[in-house]
Amino acid sequence: MKQKTKVLFISQEITPYLPETPMSKKGRFLPQGIQEKGKEIRTFMPRFGCINERRNQLHEVIRLSGMNLIIDDTDHPLIIKVASIQAARMQVYFIDNEDYFHRKQIFTGKDGKEFKDNDERAIFFARGVLETTKKLRWAPDIIHCHGWFTGLVPLYIKKAMNEDPHFIKSKLVYSIYNDDFNSTFPDTFPDKFMMDGIEKNDYTELSPFNYENLSKLAINFSDGIIEGAPDTNQNVIDYAKSSGKPFLNFQDEETYIDAYNSFYDDLMNK
Repeated sequence: MKQKTKVLFISQEITPYLPETPMSKKGRFLPQGIQEKGKEIRTFMPRFGCINERRNQLHEVIRLSGMNLIIDDTDHPLIIKVASIQAARMQVYFIDNEDYFHRKQIFTGKDGKEFKDNDERAIFFARGVLETTKKLRWAPDIIHCHGWFTGLVPLYIKKAMNEDPHFIKSKLVYSIYNDDFNSTFPDTFPDKFMMDGIEKNDYTELSPFNYENLSKLAINFSDGIIEGAPDTNQNVIDYAKSSGKPFLNFQDEETYIDAYNSFYDDLMNK
């Protein structure tokens, strides 16, 4: 009997936990649609502080929590929570940490300024998802990343975890959205995200790390790219198309689940 294809969704936003946007709606309905196509799924997002745990019935998964991730020589406890979307028969895993995710805003403070530690938050989220996937003893065939906050995942999979049995066969898909940020990450960003297996020439041409360069880094280490929303950054779209990698143009609500499912299958057969 043929094994089900396993798809790991790593999403910056998922409704109903965050307001409806093109990204959060795909974060909610794409995994359900792909599961209904006969594939096995796991879904992750950050546990931003504006998410009401009681209303959404989040609870900690003790067996998955308790690990520390070291970023910039500081230990940060990794807490994993889970909630169920009953109508979709799917669970959502949440990456949580008091230092990074207990503030009530997502990426900007009340003053509209972007948080200075968004770079570290993105590192923690990416590494937290991958370490938790390993703890689940679940080896995804496809890893689909949504939004810039997932931008380090392809680099980690292809360079730092390329010999890990959980990820050795994984194909990376990166979706581009209209989620640009305005700031530039600190010059210390590469020092913070470094892991064994990553080399300087993997990223040196992409500094300083702003939205476009982080997106390009994700594209460089992905196997396929999807235009996830209209009105996305044209420079990033052009870069993705010029990479020569499989590229899927924006799909509307009526077509995207079938189109994405076929895109996954085509990548699996390459």
